[in-house]
Amino acid sequence: MMQALAMVLRGIGRRVVDGVWRMGVATRFFALTLLYSGQCFRRPGLIVREIFSSGVLSLIIILVSGLFVGMVLGLQGYETLQTYGSEEALGILVALSLVRELGPVVAALLFASRAGSAITAEIGLMKATEQIAAMEMMAVNPVARVVAPRFWGAVISMPFLAAMFSAMGIFGGYLVGVVLIGVDEGSFWSQMQAAVDFREDVLNGVIKSVVFGIAVTAIALFEGYDAPPTAEGVSRATTRTVVTSSLAILGLDFILTAIMFRGV
Repeated sequence: MMQALAMVLRGIGRRVVDGVWRMGVATRFFALTLLYSGQCFRRPGLIVREIFSSGVLSLIIILVSGLFVGMVLGLQGYETLQTYGSEEALGILVALSLVRELGPVVAALLFASRAGSAITAEIGLMKATEQIAAMEMMAVNPVARVVAPRFWGAVISMPFLAAMFSAMGIFGGYLVGVVLIGVDEGSFWSQMQAAVDFREDVLNGVIKSVVFGIAVTAIALFEGYDAPPTAEGVSRATTRTVVTSSLAILGLDFILTAIMFRGV
């Protein structure tokens, strides 16, 4: 009995030590990424290419998802508001739900699934095929050449993707609420404009999307760089990226919401 308990405690201790060690390595890796970012900014073409890869190629799923999320919000919101005779406030419900919460969060989850997994797989395959080692042999810093451009390209893309998601969602809510159901168009837009505050709603949503972009990209880059150089190692790293990023987004969303809107 005591031997089994000792084995369990050793296993828990080993996992805790490995987790702390991994967190330290990840923190050091993130610090090096920021430290060598200046070198990648001297070659803006690298960042532009990564903005295209992470941002532009994610536009389709972001726009289509935003449209349908907005349409569902319009349907569900109308049914709820109709109970209280407040159908004219449909624009407020759709806009605040998207700008404050759903836009940054859902866009970040989609970004992690599409762009984050791609970043991890790409860097993991570069490591597996010894391209990273070849750069080091040629005195090329792989963090400055490979990691930093991908980090900044993704971080720059994320706020724009979240804004497009919210805009498309509001358009979807307009299609359902005004065009399909028949809510007054003037009330829909005027009440939305009066209720949505730039600083409290729009700016806080942008801050959320930037934080989510940093978290998702940092996780994706580290998982790819730390992946074992095998097919199984890369596949597991890609899975960890999506799972860890999704949990980080939801956890950070709660923290940021508590900080930003506690006085509202």
